[in-house]
Amino acid sequence: MTMDRPPVPTLHDALVDRVGSAIVHGEIAAGSRLVTGELAEGSSRGAGREAVRVLQSLGLVRVRRKTGVEVLPATDWNVYAPEIIAWRLAGPGRDAQLRELGELRAAIEPLAAHGAAVHADDAQRRELVSAVMEMARTENHADGGEYLAADVRFHRTLLSASGNAMFAALGTVVESVLVGRTLHELMPHDANPHAVRWHQDVAFAVTAGRADEAADAMRWIVREADDAMRGAARKD
Repeated sequence: MTMDRPPVPTLHDALVDRVGSAIVHGEIAAGSRLVTGELAEGSSRGAGREAVRVLQSLGLVRVRRKTGVEVLPATDWNVYAPEIIAWRLAGPGRDAQLRELGELRAAIEPLAAHGAAVHADDAQRRELVSAVMEMARTENHADGGEYLAADVRFHRTLLSASGNAMFAALGTVVESVLVGRTLHELMPHDANPHAVRWHQDVAFAVTAGRADEAADAMRWIVREADDAMRGAARKD
């Protein structure tokens, strides 16, 4: 698998990743109290405070006067946050995360494809066709960065073109699914040729304004992706 080298994390990024993943993986239980100074052991208190602010924004902790930093239950987490999706995919919650993401995509993306056939502008139509052509070009390296980038571009463009701002806001969530599939080696080296063709079917149906055809092809895409990811996860 060929991926671009990720940026070097800052000190507080490393703290967020260490503590956040421990909370999501159940290593730090809900109701536990965290001490900022202990979080930042070996580093600055400023980094610890910044890490707590990020964890709070993700719904993982709550800061109260006198009682300090309290770890929150999963019902309070911002489950749409890319960080939480990534941590769940990397831990014991992977099966549940894959199921939930598959169900979300099955509910949203066919509707988005239908809407895009009605609302997409010329630039978005061209972007969809360009993305599927790039996917076809790199389908024999589907676990690599070029295929992933084209796949992300396709799905984010489709959601943006749907005419529904709430669908468009889920672009980051769908991107997290696609990135996680590649990072956790749930993507085959050679793409399913049917999946590539269905992406092309969606792009051309959107371009031609055939809303029902676009929605039908997208249903096949999300079904195949869900089945493939769950199958790959079971082999781990």
